[in-house]
Amino acid sequence: MNTALSNKTIAVLPFMNMSANQDAEFFSDGITEEIINALAQLNHLKVTSRTSSFHFKGKNLPISEIGKSLNVGTILEGSVRLSGNEIRITAQLIQVEDDFHFWSETWDRKLDHIFQVQDEISLLIAEKLREHFGHFEIKEHLITHQTNNVSAYEYSLKAKYLRNKWNPKDAREAISLYEKALELDSKHTESYVGLADCYSFLGTTGFLPFEEAWTKTIQFTQQALKLNDSHSGVHYMLANQAFFVECNFNRSLQEIHKAIQLNPNNAEAQQFASFLYILAGKRDLSRQHLEIALSLNPLSEETRFFYAYFHYMIQEYHTAKSLLDKSLLVNPKNIPAHAVRYICLLMLGKYDEVLHYFDKMPSDVIVEGEKTGALALAYAYKKDTTQTSKYLEKLKEKAGNPEGFTEDSYLFLLYCTLNEREKAFEWISNAWKNKSTLLLLRYADPLTKNIQSDPRYSEFHELIFHTDTLKSKDVKKKSLLDEATTRNYTAALLDFISQEQSFLDPTLSLRALAELIDIHPNQLSWLLNESIGKNFNEFINNYRIAHFKSLAKDPMNANITIMGLAYDSGFNSKTSFNTYFKKEMDMTPKQYLKLYTGK
Repeated sequence: MNTALSNKTIAVLPFMNMSANQDAEFFSDGITEEIINALAQLNHLKVTSRTSSFHFKGKNLPISEIGKSLNVGTILEGSVRLSGNEIRITAQLIQVEDDFHFWSETWDRKLDHIFQVQDEISLLIAEKLREHFGHFEIKEHLITHQTNNVSAYEYSLKAKYLRNKWNPKDAREAISLYEKALELDSKHTESYVGLADCYSFLGTTGFLPFEEAWTKTIQFTQQALKLNDSHSGVHYMLANQAFFVECNFNRSLQEIHKAIQLNPNNAEAQQFASFLYILAGKRDLSRQHLEIALSLNPLSEETRFFYAYFHYMIQEYHTAKSLLDKSLLVNPKNIPAHAVRYICLLMLGKYDEVLHYFDKMPSDVIVEGEKTGALALAYAYKKDTTQTSKYLEKLKEKAGNPEGFTEDSYLFLLYCTLNEREKAFEWISNAWKNKSTLLLLRYADPLTKNIQSDPRYSEFHELIFHTDTLKSKDVKKKSLLDEATTRNYTAALLDFISQEQSFLDPTLSLRALAELIDIHPNQLSWLLNESIGKNFNEFINNYRIAHFKSLAKDPMNANITIMGLAYDSGFNSKTSFNTYFKKEMDMTPKQYLKLYTGK
């Protein structure tokens, strides 16, 4: 198998808005995101998520630097220009290693059909990637139109940007924008998913009453499910629902695997799978999903939080704190980052820092239950019995209320810290009986270490984290062609290429060659990869280089330039010819001519 096939990684940089009207920025952003989502559907192609790709928006950095930051082998960049009802889109694919622009295209279309244009572009890009990388299957359409209302689409894009900031003010503004999108298109799945995500965030952080927030989350998730049951984001939200509302670890894990199955490039689903596995004590599986999430979204603060949380759970507190410090430099209002950071400080023995932590924290993101709980734990670790008792009573007072979600979880952690085992297990028993998601969140926390030696702990652990399947089974995919058919098609392909010399056509594509030999493009792609061991470009350019060498050795062509011979051999640019020639021959065309023809 060709080694190039192992590096199927791409980042789609934000398309530049070349329009005179800067308000058209959302079009370039929208097209970029649709192409990312479309390419993410291709199995075995790793596509950097929107969050990390958009980190480079407006930054004029070398392709090599961007490629290194995102750890990808290929970059797609482009531009969008709007003029009245006309739209011009350009795109080019760049091989990062040698800054080789191996394909570019321009489209001039009517704005009325923007979503059809996005599908056309995405399909062609996918084809070119397959020709360059090697086999993967491509469906007839890669983009399911989200909406026919461009304004609804714009509102949802703006809402998503705000939603990803992880603070209550922006989450509420995002909700308002999603609602505007749905006023224009009541069947816009993405907006329902976005609303569900916003309300779940506000509910779990205590900025809305838990029951109120999750009632809305469930409502919007179910509406999205009815519209599209094959939407990865919908199953991601169902996994959250199963975890945070139903206290059903098994179902949550099943739904997150469904989300990943539908879109392996869903970084949010990958990091949530990592979160579930680390809670269950499955370190290796957690790390596997976390590494995938990090490779898809290396610059995302959300993914970095899960990375920090993983290190916290395996008791590497210095590493976790360092990662959280970096996140909070970028976004000082990152509530989950604060919540884990001050526990890291506790575990590192910095009790006084915890006691004064909330004096320096932005006041508008302080969750009172978190503050009370953190102070209670800090006093407990300092052996200050008076203050510990005071804050214990505060936790008890709030824990009995419907809004006391956070205080209740800290009450359990305080019992564990004080080694009050009977009270801790009484809390666990009640939480299990009432299907409280706090049990899933807090049971395996390092703060429960004092009760983990009790035989009851392992019994409850098995009960809470029992699941029908902790790992998806790898299903071996059936070959597209059987052995006999593979042999026949391979012979027919090689015979056709030799006789017809179709490689001399510089516009020849995999799809065009498939039509010439009457085979489906997916089958031809598979045939080249599995039977011949080359991707399309390598296969065709091998013939072109052989033809070039034949022409170069013919005395009749002594007066024709190197590039003249290259063009006569089917190459369409000096860069592609020189790149492929040196790759195959390990020398430049000039060196070859001097060595073998004496020119």
